[in-house]
Amino acid sequence: MGSSPQYQGVLEVRTPVHDDLIDHLVRSTPLQRGEAARVVLDVLAYFDETTEEYVRRRHRELQSGGLANPDIFARISAELPHRAVAPPGLSLRQLRRIVYG
Repeated sequence: MGSSPQYQGVLEVRTPVHDDLIDHLVRSTPLQRGEAARVVLDVLAYFDETTEEYVRRRHRELQSGGLANPDIFARISAELPHRAVAPPGLSLRQLRRIVYG
């Protein structure tokens, strides 16, 4: 769990708050402590992505699903405001520049 690069940022800032959340998940779900810790780390790593990392990842995912770029960029543009910490509004051109430079 701790050796995966996706967890590096969240492991460096691990606080007792995470332990409280893990305890809550153990009490409120059928998860064991190790499983609950993994879920917490997965969620924190997911939301630790920068806007650029998120745009690139979603572009790859949607492209591999067969969508064309105009549909991909429209969908990413619609998804961004719903992230845990919404980034500033980005135009379709700005999204393309993140992916293609």
